[in-house]
Amino acid sequence: MIRIRRSDDRGLAEFGWLTSRHTFSFGHYHEPQFMGHGALRVVNEDRVAPGKGFGAHSHRDMEILSWVLEGALEHKDSLGTTSRIVPGELQRMSAGTGVTHSEFNASPREPVHFLQIWIIPAKEGIAPGYEQRRFDDLESGLRLVASGTPRDGALRIHQDAELYVARLAAGGTAAHRYREGRLGWLQVARGAASVGGERLAQGDGAAIEDEAELRIAAQGPAEILLFDLPP
Repeated sequence: MIRIRRSDDRGLAEFGWLTSRHTFSFGHYHEPQFMGHGALRVVNEDRVAPGKGFGAHSHRDMEILSWVLEGALEHKDSLGTTSRIVPGELQRMSAGTGVTHSEFNASPREPVHFLQIWIIPAKEGIAPGYEQRRFDDLESGLRLVASGTPRDGALRIHQDAELYVARLAAGGTAAHRYREGRLGWLQVARGAASVGGERLAQGDGAAIEDEAELRIAAQGPAEILLFDLPP
């Protein structure tokens, strides 16, 4: 079963300096039918004005992934980490027992456009941690970028979940097989793609259940994120 979540149906937060679309319930946006999908709790698409951002705030017991689509995101946290995230780089922050961080647009002139993803960890109370890596081979199909059992340079997340990213040329295809009982989520970050006979535009997502194989076809150049999640 493939259930489509259209971009315009997502929650919307407008703060002048920030425009944020919430795939699942988040902050003041509450939608009982969309509280998450398995261990996937948050997929927020954020656009932050030049020089603006999220001041210091705290998290705990959450795996937080940041994927930049345009611009650059500056990250600082209470672990002493200072970093700059640009397109093609994935950052993972394990909040664990507690971490305070800030996120700002690194440019005084250009906006930053990024996805922030939260995954519920398999175990609470772990030590906070951080990891960041660049991936230059996203045009060759679904590239594993984060996993509970990392391989091929993927970042480690503390959950039996996997995140793949692909940048597909027009007419390009990709496929993923799901083990029995696994859940999936497809997020179109840029462009458009078709899956299960449905066309998904930028910002659209799809919940995947009881599908042995998912086939994706790009409708023009597209960037997609695909999750393989525990039930």
